[in-house]
Amino acid sequence: MSDLRDLYQQVIMDHKKKPRNFREITDANHMAHGNNPLCGDALVVYVKLKGDVIEDISFQGSGCAISVASASLMTETLKGKTLADAEALYEDVHKALTGDKDAVELTGKLQVLAGVKEFPARVKCATLSWHTVHAAVDNDHDISVSTE
Repeated sequence: MSDLRDLYQQVIMDHKKKPRNFREITDANHMAHGNNPLCGDALVVYVKLKGDVIEDISFQGSGCAISVASASLMTETLKGKTLADAEALYEDVHKALTGDKDAVELTGKLQVLAGVKEFPARVKCATLSWHTVHAAVDNDHDISVSTE
């Protein structure tokens, strides 16, 4: 268990210090603002769809290590995925982080996010970017989501 916690901390800190896809996509055709007023996390998710494929995805903003790392991992995972695949991953992550009895085991680097369920106060930090991208692809204009 100690090795898993060490890996969890290493991956979270790596993505916090060097977030992947941390930039604006100027020609994004979907975007949304996400806000967690309880801890001050705030981000914007940019999505460029080509048909039903996420051609490019990025984020900007600030937040705690878990929030930024989750957004970074999310963008790496969703780039190149179809909207159906992205929706399935959104559901899997949400269930895994909230301890849903029907949760599947997350794979790849997303496995480290499953450790967040042990810290209920941090679940909203980890799910903020996922809720935000979900809102972004459901709409083709600028919208806001909050984890309140």
